[in-house]
Amino acid sequence: MPQAHSSICITKPDPGERVAKALLSVYSHLGFCPSSRLVAVCIGSDRATGDSLGPLVGSMLTWNGFTGKVLGTLEQPVHAGNLDEALLLVEGRGVTVLGVDACLGTKKEVGSIIVSRGSLKPGLGVKKQLPPVGDLHIAGVVNVGGFMEHLVLQNTRLNLVIKMAQAIAWGIIHAAKHMDSVHPETIPGPQALEQDATPSGLTSAALHPQLLPVSGLRR
Repeated sequence: MPQAHSSICITKPDPGERVAKALLSVYSHLGFCPSSRLVAVCIGSDRATGDSLGPLVGSMLTWNGFTGKVLGTLEQPVHAGNLDEALLLVEGRGVTVLGVDACLGTKKEVGSIIVSRGSLKPGLGVKKQLPPVGDLHIAGVVNVGGFMEHLVLQNTRLNLVIKMAQAIAWGIIHAAKHMDSVHPETIPGPQALEQDATPSGLTSAALHPQLLPVSGLRR
């Protein structure tokens, strides 16, 4: 039975595979359409460690052969100042938008990757009112919220953010390869990923470090 919401702990084995399975499950709820291109809108800024999760994911996607489009990278981040502009690039284009962002939560939730149906609500953790993003979304809980959120984001451990970004990017790439290759009536369930080979050049532990030209939002 497809799930519309999943939470993956970064410390559990093969978090990238778990993200891929969760994405395929959530995607099947949307009504799989092979002609609908996947666009990843990766929100955040590289000026604060905790907020850099989205741009890191965006850059890792562009470095490692993601077949969809990416808006938001370390070089060209999508943030509060240009989010409206970025969303105009995908509005009414017949695409499936995947929102990716960092978020704050409870101490128990830190290190969790949430894959869910519906729009991402960026900026809530730092009391900002921004437009919703995505037909489905991935949110990474990078630190504890509730007090001095901007300072908390600046003092988040880079090690955790990079590990979460690797798992998220790997999961998106792996799931997208399945979305590109299967018929809508035969979208693979979680068990299909367990039997499938890892895409060339990727492991769930780390992504290939080769630096390729980035795409993203042109300003």
